[in-house]
Amino acid sequence: METTTPVAGPTTEAGPVAPSSPPATTSTTAPPTARRGRWIEHWDPEDTGFWQATGRSVARRNLALSVFAEFLGFCVWALWSVVVPLLPAAGFDLTLDQQFWLIAVPSLVGATLRIPYTFAVPAFGGRNWTVLSSLLLLLPASALGLVVTRPETPFGVLLLCAALAGFGGGNFASSMTNISFFYPEAEKGKALGLNAAGGNLGTGIVQMLVPAIIAIGAGVHLERAGLVFVPLVLLSAFAAWRWMDNLAGVKADYRSFALATRNPQTWVISFLYIGTFGSFIGYAGAFPTLLRTQFPTAPLGLAFLGALIGALTRPLGGVIADRLGGARVTVASFVVLTAGALAAVEGLRSGSFPLFFGAFLVLFTGAGIGNGATYRMIPAVFRAGVDAASLPTARKAAAGCIGIAGAVGAYGGFLIPRGFAMAKDAYGSLVPALLVFVVAYVVMALTTYAVYQRRGSALASETI
Repeated sequence: METTTPVAGPTTEAGPVAPSSPPATTSTTAPPTARRGRWIEHWDPEDTGFWQATGRSVARRNLALSVFAEFLGFCVWALWSVVVPLLPAAGFDLTLDQQFWLIAVPSLVGATLRIPYTFAVPAFGGRNWTVLSSLLLLLPASALGLVVTRPETPFGVLLLCAALAGFGGGNFASSMTNISFFYPEAEKGKALGLNAAGGNLGTGIVQMLVPAIIAIGAGVHLERAGLVFVPLVLLSAFAAWRWMDNLAGVKADYRSFALATRNPQTWVISFLYIGTFGSFIGYAGAFPTLLRTQFPTAPLGLAFLGALIGALTRPLGGVIADRLGGARVTVASFVVLTAGALAAVEGLRSGSFPLFFGAFLVLFTGAGIGNGATYRMIPAVFRAGVDAASLPTARKAAAGCIGIAGAVGAYGGFLIPRGFAMAKDAYGSLVPALLVFVVAYVVMALTTYAVYQRRGSALASETI
């Protein structure tokens, strides 16, 4: 018996994708048809027989290797957050403003690369692009390993090397896009959740392990922070080349992006995502430097806890939002972020490391929960008030919104470190930056309430 199942353009955090040709007819028992270069010609995960017989095992293999590649991408993306606080002790004459530039630039580049990385998978094939994007990580890892041993390196060269780390931030988008093709709708959420979690954990893990690696033996060997990833990146590229697959017959859905840009909800959600994901990646990058500069005697090795908590609470935010509603939990997350920022202000004013450190753990918790909740809102917002005939168009717009919001939100990783730098330069304190962040969180909470929960608003009667 043969079945034909339409393949809808998947909606993923990385962005929209769509089939480039009519879906293939596949046998429920036949394995996927492959050609040279590990291209699979016919792939239909919605065919239950095909999925159970061969599809699931192939998809799981690709997911495992994708998680590893994305994890390394996040690790490389976060490397400068670990190295920058240690540069002055290694002989580098850097102002605090310059240090925050080195932390902020990788996020700026990574956010910018997210949309083109999304379209790279349909253009080159998921396996091929994973090999290439993994090998691109050799550039930032090797460059960091070289320049941190030369204190005479001009700041402009340091900044360029830091910018190369943005390649790691782009990997998230291509990895999520690729995995979305492999799984049926019923299992896509879990697969993409695992893929995203594997990547986000890289930020905390690199902040936990790299300080120990560079301290092994006599002295501090900063070059190891980059060089330790060279063999891991080569392993990732080889594993992707050897065991991952390309799926034929898919293409980027540019129409979804066009639909999303014309819908004001895209820009509302993108604004909110700056406050949730942007806070996570921004605070994760800045936290080690904040600890080193504000509390020089504090144990820098504890900084990883913030990023780790932010990554682990993200799926929790999605689970809670499924029960209580994404808008309600998003508002609550901004309340938590506001409380955390105010507590951090008090920690700075009182010179209390325990209060400052605890406040930042609260900030990371609020950002993590908000990530999951805001992400959960998107399909509901675009589905609200839409009749059955318009539902396919609404789904395309939602897919485009997810891709745009994922890129825009990542710019928060640039704005937060730069905010700290400007506050320190202008006022000699980080407190004004935190107070600006408080105002932003209050505005974001009020925006969420006004647009999605306020009685009388267009979407108040919907379950957002």
